[in-house]
Amino acid sequence: MRYFGTDGFRGRANCSLTAEHAFRIGRFLGCEAKGGRVVIGKDTRRSSYMLEYALAAGLNASGADAYLLHVTTTASVSHLVRTEGFDFGVMISASHNPFEDNGIKLFSAGGEKCPDECLLRAEGYLAGEFSLPLAEGERVGRTVDHVAGRNRYLGNLLSLVGGSFRGYRVGLDCGNGSAWALGRTVFEALGAEVKALGVSPDGCNINENCGSTCPENLRELVKREGLDLGFAFDGDADRCIAVDEGGRIVDGDGILYLSARAMRAHGELGGGVVGTVMSNLGLVRSLEREGICCYLSGVGDRFVAEEMASRGCMLGGEPSGHVIFRKYAVTGDGILTALMVMETMRRAKCPLSCLLEGLELLPRVEKNVRVLDKAAAMRAANGVLQEAKALLTGGRVLVRPSGTEPLVRILAEGESAAMCEQAAARVERAIREAGVCAGS
Repeated sequence: MRYFGTDGFRGRANCSLTAEHAFRIGRFLGCEAKGGRVVIGKDTRRSSYMLEYALAAGLNASGADAYLLHVTTTASVSHLVRTEGFDFGVMISASHNPFEDNGIKLFSAGGEKCPDECLLRAEGYLAGEFSLPLAEGERVGRTVDHVAGRNRYLGNLLSLVGGSFRGYRVGLDCGNGSAWALGRTVFEALGAEVKALGVSPDGCNINENCGSTCPENLRELVKREGLDLGFAFDGDADRCIAVDEGGRIVDGDGILYLSARAMRAHGELGGGVVGTVMSNLGLVRSLEREGICCYLSGVGDRFVAEEMASRGCMLGGEPSGHVIFRKYAVTGDGILTALMVMETMRRAKCPLSCLLEGLELLPRVEKNVRVLDKAAAMRAANGVLQEAKALLTGGRVLVRPSGTEPLVRILAEGESAAMCEQAAARVERAIREAGVCAGS
């Protein structure tokens, strides 16, 4: 697709993603909704306000009503579309990207990411392939403050926990993003003592040396304060990375492992677990030793959700911390994930580290190479892929273009960390020698 990637329309604000794009997306959705209602959320980026108002104007011009949640999480938009009868939902966020970027994610009435057919029609309109009528007179839409919907989403989260978290000391890194107020509110309402980082958004510091892509600060907080555990969220809070009581980082694979065992014990797992091709092979093997099937989908929580639905699985996710608990949500929800981990601890009456016993992950090295031409970079990488794989014993090398950033991602996984480093470095060197790297 020209505009929409694996996680919406994403790009540098006012460069590849402009207010005009947002207005036209609003125009398109307003006509698709046939004068109905569309709910809009945003993260804390400075440009999110510009895109929010442009979207609302486009919706109103097409005769639809725009309901504004203001700063909220991606998962709350998905939840409210599904539970309050909206025709579409829109989240304005570039997730874990730097603040200069932004994005527009579209949700269907069922709370899932919009299907490709809808996105292709939207792309046709953005490209000027057809025109749409303007609403007139009393058919012009309204813009409505809907902060009450966000509060109902919080109430739903609180209702999913079976007991108090009183006595637990929890660290949160909200990434100066969507979770900066909501995350702390939820955990304190459940009785936990909270120590928080990344709760001072200024429009330009979202994901800056904080959040789920930089959990080291949270790790130090947990160790320094002697906390029971910690959770880090990304810009729109659909990812969650945990830290155990000893400072060990627990990514999405670890969360899948402990959650799968707990859900199976309560008869809630369904057909098994869905990971992605980026999931650690050690997770698959560890789950298989427990008698739990683990299926692998393409990268992206949309593909995870589709695989879960087709196989009847109630749990799925990615190492990045996108985790879907299908009993409660149809997309990744970082705050919900944190609550489910805490609830598992509360029920088991043991620390987080104990819940991970039996999980044996393989060493891995991941590299992100910023490139000017993804296709040329992939050709260079594929040319040395077999050579890189030959360096590993019982492992793999995976290279893929990012769906959201100008990056090629390299993963090397095997029995030896040193050999993984060599294999990944060989692929990276080939890409750089091809002269397609940014700044080369």
